This record gives sequence, structure tokens and C-alpha cells, in this order.
Amino acid sequence: MNVQISLQPLLALMAGILILIMPRLLNYIVAIYLIVIGLVGLFGLRL
Repeated sequence: MNVQISLQPLLALMAGILILIMPRLLNYIVAIYLIVIGLVGLFGLRL
């Protein structure tokens, strides 16, 4: 049995849970997400 977990859905799930617990984190989570996606796009990294 081979189980493969992608990073993006896992990060989205954790971010959603954190936002439910602490809504003020939304700004930081969105900012970090956008920075990471921008860096991945610029440098062609694969997550």
C-alpha cells in the first residue's frame, strides 16, 4: 500500500484549523501563503 500526501492540501487544512481557533491569524496566514506561492513561482520549485 502506497500513501502519498501532498503538501498544499495539508497546509490548507492546518491553516483553516488555525483560523477557526484564532481568527486574527488570517492576515498572517494569507501573507505567508502568498509569499511562499510567489517564491515557488519565481524559482520554479515544486512542493
